[in-house]
Amino acid sequence: MPNPAAGRNGAHANGVLPLIMIRIVRTGSDNPDFVGLVKLLDADLAGRDGAEHSFYAPFNTITSIRYVVLAYEDQKPVGCGAIKEYGAGTMEIKRMYVSPESRNRGVGSRILSALESWAKELSYPRCILETGKRQPEAIRLYRKNGYGEIPNYGQYAGKENSICFEKRLAQER
Repeated sequence: MPNPAAGRNGAHANGVLPLIMIRIVRTGSDNPDFVGLVKLLDADLAGRDGAEHSFYAPFNTITSIRYVVLAYEDQKPVGCGAIKEYGAGTMEIKRMYVSPESRNRGVGSRILSALESWAKELSYPRCILETGKRQPEAIRLYRKNGYGEIPNYGQYAGKENSICFEKRLAQER
């Protein structure tokens, strides 16, 4: 039975979506749920990036990714993210995605937190990432979770649509 206090899209009268029970699972890039979510992510990014999408595609392959986090609501995969070694002491956050029906419910923050915890366990004190300026919800997510803007790094240097962030996870020893 629908919740009478909820409005369109399940949002309550105050505009806040109800919290959902999420289970976080660590896996690898060959997981079929991850592969499926990445296809949805790539379709979304292709629409946002337009002609520039072909530039970003080679940097977003999943074959060399070893550390993947999936978020499940019941048994349904609703989000994903990954970390990949970028350099000494630095992990790069990759392939962050939350299905549209699960957004604004804390799923992205849970995935990000799980990735940061994993990076710390692997003795990486810093995470960096790149996102597109046409992804305002991603930019808000990263800022809300303590990421600060940095100059565009690596292949993203000089790319007008890119915005890069970092977060220090722990003091380097």
